[in-house]
Parts: sequence; C-alpha cells; structure tokens
Amino acid sequence: MINRRNVITAGVAAVTTQLFGCSSLGSAGWVTLVDGAHMSNFDGWTPVGKGNWTLVDGTLQGKGGEMGFLVSKDSYTDFELRAEFWADEECNSGLFLRCQDRSNVGATNAYEVNVYDKRSDPTYGTGAIVGVAKVAQPMPKAANRWNVFEVIARGDQLVVVLNGQQTVDVRDNKFKSGPLALQSAGGTVRFKSVKIKSI
Repeated sequence: MINRRNVITAGVAAVTTQLFGCSSLGSAGWVTLVDGAHMSNFDGWTPVGKGNWTLVDGTLQGKGGEMGFLVSKDSYTDFELRAEFWADEECNSGLFLRCQDRSNVGATNAYEVNVYDKRSDPTYGTGAIVGVAKVAQPMPKAANRWNVFEVIARGDQLVVVLNGQQTVDVRDNKFKSGPLALQSAGGTVRFKSVKIKSI
C-alpha cells in the first residue's frame, strides 16, 4: 500500500527544487567560502591581479576598473555552487570555475560564468559561460539588485541558473578540475555569500 504522506512529502520536495534551484534543500555537505557578515579577512582566498577587494557592509566587495581575482585555496571537480551577489550597472564580474592556472585566470583557461550587463556582445553577457555557452536573448540583467547564481558542474555538464531562470545547460570537457575564482574588472560587485558542495 502506498503511504500517502510519503507521496505528498516527495511532491513538495520536487516542487521546492524546481522553484528554488539546485541548492535549496538541506545544508549537509555545503562549505561556506564567503560569508560577508562574518568575514574579517580574506583567509581561504589568494588575491591575483589588481582588484580592489574590501569588506563593506557585510559583503565582500570588488570595486574599480582594475582586473583582479580572488582564487580559492581548494580545487573542485564536480560540485554545486550558490553565490548571492549585487552588481551595479557598470559591473564586470563573474565566477570562474575549474581554473587551470591560479596566477593567470581567464576565460580561455577556466569556465567564466559572466556578470556583465553592458558587454558589447550580449550573447556572452550576464548568465552565459564566455566562449562556451551563449545566453538566450534578451539577456537577463543583474544590475542594482541582489541576485543568486546556482551552478552545477558534473563531469562535462555545466548548468547555470540565475534568479531561478536557467541560462545555461551545456556539455564541455575542456576543464575537469581546478579552483574557483571571483572576478572584479569594473564597476562594483558585492558577494554576500558563496557556498559550494562536492557531488
């Protein structure tokens, strides 16, 4: 006999996953990489380039026109990632996944999940993976609001969800493992929270 309570519970869980993305259920296995409200330094991250990183109002902030990154101390292969961020209209930022060179991060040696509303080629603007997966037009905008990126990297499959809207589902096997990097390359970006879970 089917247990009606179990069926209802499973249904609620499925709907919740669809509404809130890959990381909404439970906290087991999640590692906090950025918690702006409780950070006092950049432990766990290596600054690369000339980014102007500071801790401001409970956030990790990158501001200015100089290219710079914060690179995670650990490397990741298959994972779920959740990042809460705010961007202004001039913001040029992103999440770089599976970086191949800690000292020279870029879209040619990592997967760049872009935050760049004013990119001259909007097909690789906000929500895209630069050079790998275009974002459907009209491109979603991130400026002047809090946003949530949810990313799944499992083998050669990469899925990106921005504010509940899937922007990328692609297969690419160039980069299999590597650290994560946060980018500041123009305007202002603020990260309130970044969490990751190996899968």
